[in-house]
Amino acid sequence: MFSLQTIFGQGKQFYALLDEAAKAAHDSTVALYEMLSDRTRAPVLDAFKLARQRERDASEKISQALVDSFITPIEREDIEALGSALYKIPKQVERFADRFALAHHRLEGIDFAPRAAMLEKAAAVVVEMVHELHKMRLEPMKRLSDKLRVIENEADRLILELHRDIYSGNLDASEMFLLKEFFEILEKAIDRCREAGVVAYEIALKNS
Repeated sequence: MFSLQTIFGQGKQFYALLDEAAKAAHDSTVALYEMLSDRTRAPVLDAFKLARQRERDASEKISQALVDSFITPIEREDIEALGSALYKIPKQVERFADRFALAHHRLEGIDFAPRAAMLEKAAAVVVEMVHELHKMRLEPMKRLSDKLRVIENEADRLILELHRDIYSGNLDASEMFLLKEFFEILEKAIDRCREAGVVAYEIALKNS
């Protein structure tokens, strides 16, 4: 029979890896906000690639730990679902950054920074929610979930304003297509944060 110390030790391992994955995802959003806030410098992608690599490393370690561990602190399916949701955040952010680096000279009149700021805030809440899983307290998790929903609603409003630029009549067809692609990527990145938050909250509901 496994001792409580063994069970708790394995729990710390999974929680630490999920924390690292959430922090890597958040770091990618910080890098994006910084890049979009300073348009005087050419975009640099090193920070995004580093965050993605950290996320990959955490994801691989989670997968391996699930194989090696007989006992997990929460259901294996929940660990996999949260790990997968977190993995998708920096992936989407890097997708935006890669394309922005190629097309930034055609986007000089578009300010993405306020929307990127909302994305960073959403990812920061996800970090808090993942860390809160250590304690499985439902009330703090509910407050964080509500906070994430408010950020998402505000981000949706800002994205809608960006869509007005598309249909303003001041852009040609190629510019409209380009902006639409960037808006959709940014919107999807925020959706990825919401999805990770939903998974974390559902885990807390099941285990609190």
